[in-house]
Amino acid sequence: MVQNEVPVMLTINETATKTNLAKHYIRQCCLKNQIVHVRCGKRILINFNKFIEFLNTGDPTENEAPGKIRRLS
Repeated sequence: MVQNEVPVMLTINETATKTNLAKHYIRQCCLKNQIVHVRCGKRILINFNKFIEFLNTGDPTENEAPGKIRRLS
């Protein structure tokens, strides 16, 4: 039987404290759907392991050339 690991879910404030990043930056990443998160009422919970992975690999959309035309869905 395969065990599923329960993800570590933290609030924006907890994530900011653990990573020493600004709350505003973390909130903007959530609003842009750059990081894995869920909304529980007014609270946003961030998958901390995925957030660290995002910080290590960077944003894949940053590699796009500026001014590049792309199709909208």
